Amino acid sequence: MSLCPSGAIDEFLEDLGSYKPKEHIISCNKVVELIRKYDEPIIFRIDNKPYTFISNLVAARGNLYRALRANNDKEAYERLMRAVREPGRLVYEDFNKYFQYRSSSVVDLPAIRFYERDGGEYISSSMFVACSDGICNASIHRIMVNTEQNYAAARIVPRHLYTLLREKGSLPVAISIGTHPLVLLAAAMSPPLGFFELNVAASLLGGCMRVCKTPYFGLPVPCGSSLVVEAVLGPERRREGPFVDLLQLYDRVRDEPVLHVKAIYTNKVYTPLIHAILPGGYEHMILMGFPREAAIYEAVSRAIPRVHKVRLTRGGGMWLHAVVSIEKTHDGDGKTAAFAALAAHPSLKHVIVVDEDIDPDDPWEVEWAIATRVQADRDVVIIRNSRGSTLDPSAEEGLTAKMIIDATAPLSRRKEFERPRS
Repeated sequence: MSLCPSGAIDEFLEDLGSYKPKEHIISCNKVVELIRKYDEPIIFRIDNKPYTFISNLVAARGNLYRALRANNDKEAYERLMRAVREPGRLVYEDFNKYFQYRSSSVVDLPAIRFYERDGGEYISSSMFVACSDGICNASIHRIMVNTEQNYAAARIVPRHLYTLLREKGSLPVAISIGTHPLVLLAAAMSPPLGFFELNVAASLLGGCMRVCKTPYFGLPVPCGSSLVVEAVLGPERRREGPFVDLLQLYDRVRDEPVLHVKAIYTNKVYTPLIHAILPGGYEHMILMGFPREAAIYEAVSRAIPRVHKVRLTRGGGMWLHAVVSIEKTHDGDGKTAAFAALAAHPSLKHVIVVDEDIDPDDPWEVEWAIATRVQADRDVVIIRNSRGSTLDPSAEEGLTAKMIIDATAPLSRRKEFERPRS
């Protein structure tokens, strides 16, 4: 057998060493309560479901950094961005060696109702792979299963899969559910169209990854996927939503492409664990936000010689708010850093830049910096009518006002802002 990883959750759990996930059997209305109780991986069965679920794989930064073989933020960011510059190799193996047929029924999809107003049961960790005219794309999209009306619909945001689907009308897809979190992280990165995210995953996993081509459509999926679905996406559309988004608000109801299931397969080599990502939970934020943190770090580092820390904050869903700590060499550096952050992550709404003595992870320190180092007429910049995030409920017709707060001390008066030390 090849020494290349297969992208299995089992491989990630091995990296955690001696930690053994707690196992639970719960009723369907206790899922959110259970997941919120822990910040380490947990395994659970739901009394009316045939699947075994796992959650909180990367609900702590330490677990993600361990998987990335990184000791700190800088190493983690550089590891992620290097994987884009130096993609890994995909090693193809026989699909039937790893997978066995289970069903072709929509109701057999491993979906969960998380919140009372959810539009249906949801799969929150589904990675779609599609290829068209020699271009392959891997991206994460939620799937809603309506068991009463016997259909599934996928929320396809206007990015790469959306573009491929719009060109074809309908599209064969392979869906991997239950994979190594680094595979999901790669799929969340959104490199330019034509750059296959599974090659990024292969790089993150050490340089290569075993993939299997699905029987009907010949689409590559990680051989370690817990469950694989072959389906046709579209052209019909059905109601999807509500669903809780990164900001812990209900996303609006839309008509989204129907998923016509051709076959469902389960893994027979690795433990088939279905990754249940809590919508609006910290694991959801980490997987979506961390690649943007890395992009912000890289962009600001090109503009400012020394960047100490970048944080997309939990209060902003790790999407709308950033705090960037820098070491200034010029009094204009604070605003320069902020503009670089906005360019690197266009969904950002508010950016706060602080000096190196302020920890972006400590909201008290950040507020203290604003209170003592900011004059609004000098240090606050408002950019009106900018393209914002679709997640921002206060935006109007996709437009928002963005704000920069330069909470750094003037270089000529830095001694006046020195904090006492014991």
